[in-house]
Amino acid sequence: MNFLIVLGVFITMEGATWLIHRYIMHGFLWSLHRDHHDHSHDGKLERNDLFFFIFASPAIALLYLGVKQEFSHWFFIGLGISLYGMAYFFVHDIFIHQRAKVFSKTNNPYFLAIRRAHKQHHKHLGKEDGECFGFLWVPVKYFKMYFNKK
Repeated sequence: MNFLIVLGVFITMEGATWLIHRYIMHGFLWSLHRDHHDHSHDGKLERNDLFFFIFASPAIALLYLGVKQEFSHWFFIGLGISLYGMAYFFVHDIFIHQRAKVFSKTNNPYFLAIRRAHKQHHKHLGKEDGECFGFLWVPVKYFKMYFNKK
C-alpha cells in the first residue's frame, strides 16, 4: 500500500507541477520565475531557485510528521513529493539546463522530446503566451518528432 501512495503522489505531482508552473510561477510569483526565462541573474543562482525551498518545505514537513506518527501515510506522501522533486532536479537542472555538464548528448527519443518541449517553453520571455508547462509529460507532438524517426 505504501508503494502505491508514493507512486500515486509522484504521478499526481506532474499535474500539480503543470498547474503551479502555469498559474503561480507564470502568475503572481512571476517576479521569482522571470530570471529563469530572461537570464537576468548575475551568478549561477537565480531567484527562481527559491522555488526549491518553497516546494521542499511541505515535503519535509510531511516526512517529519509521518516519522513522528510511526511512518504513517504522511511519510509516504512526503516521500512521493521528494522523489518527484529529485527527478525534477536531475532532468530540469542537470539534463535540460546543464547546470552540471553531464548527459549533454543523448539519442533517447523521450529525453529529446522533453528537451525540445522545454525549449519551446523558454522561447517565450514573458509570463503570457507560454506553452509546455509540464515536466515529465509534454505534448504528444514533441514525442512524435523523435519516436517516429527512422
